[in-house]
Amino acid sequence: MPPSLPPRRKSNTGVIVTVTLVAVLAVVGALTTVLVVMDDKKSNSVADSGYNYESQAPTPTRTYDPGPSSEAITPTQPPSAASSTPRATTRTTTTSTPSGPRPVLKTKDNPLFLGENGTNVVTCNLPKWQSTPTAAQAFFTAALPCLEAAWQPVMQRANLPYQRPKLVFPSGKRWSSGCGDVTEGEAAAFYCPPDGAIYMPFEGLNVQANKNMIGSYLSVFAHEFGHHIQALSGAMKAAYQQAYEVGPDTAAGLEISRREELQAQCFSGMWFAAAWNGKGSITDTVVRDMLEDGYQRGDDNNPSAPRDHGKRQNYGAWQKQGYEKNRTYQCNTYLAPASSVS
Repeated sequence: MPPSLPPRRKSNTGVIVTVTLVAVLAVVGALTTVLVVMDDKKSNSVADSGYNYESQAPTPTRTYDPGPSSEAITPTQPPSAASSTPRATTRTTTTSTPSGPRPVLKTKDNPLFLGENGTNVVTCNLPKWQSTPTAAQAFFTAALPCLEAAWQPVMQRANLPYQRPKLVFPSGKRWSSGCGDVTEGEAAAFYCPPDGAIYMPFEGLNVQANKNMIGSYLSVFAHEFGHHIQALSGAMKAAYQQAYEVGPDTAAGLEISRREELQAQCFSGMWFAAAWNGKGSITDTVVRDMLEDGYQRGDDNNPSAPRDHGKRQNYGAWQKQGYEKNRTYQCNTYLAPASSVS
């Protein structure tokens, strides 16, 4: 049975949403680490996370099954901006240094996680979903400004840069990007940092299995947008550097990848909190589909695959966490215990 929804509440900050639900989610389609992975028979793959800054093809994630696991554990108090490490500052000695906010190459101490910073309420009036490539492209193109309206103020409050991601809608069953080539069997959707682009191939959505569950499609899209936020903040590149130092395929490197992926899931939930409060197209049914979908994806759907996205229970729990808490510090997976990111 799908999880029950929390009571609809007004924002207690005026600009920040304060919806409440609890723990962690994943999407019904397939995702990979900055990509989404898919199974033709069962759309229970993981959602992807931030991708390599090297020109290598992204590694796809696998599928999951239901299974008991611990819920996500995150900080109960927001970090204080006063007690945090100073942010990177722009130079004033040369005219060539860009002015304005800049990324900060930190993970757990990134300014993105300081204070009571949540997504702004947005009203998203989206076109009716139709399972055709042209209609899907129009649908996600219309959804992009809704994600931006919720997330751009978050970046501004954190004094971090923001720019719109590119949207790419590749056709066929093999898709090329600045991060390498991906096939339909490897991913459902993905984000490529060198391109600054979200790739949403229609073939990856598995519309026959998911039918008109737009909560599932939007969950994938919001997950990839979450990777974009990670990239802009500097947290994604910092995570990649840490994984590179310990070895991306080692147990420590795979744990870093899972923390990044599960954080994108949490960010996805934060956007649903903002849009659900806006009383537009994101209805109770859409949210229920999103929450149910999250718990269907995970590494444990494919026991032979690398553990780089997290098991179903944690994949779903972090998305639910973002939806219920709607605060970036509640999505700071880099401070969570290992059991919450397994």
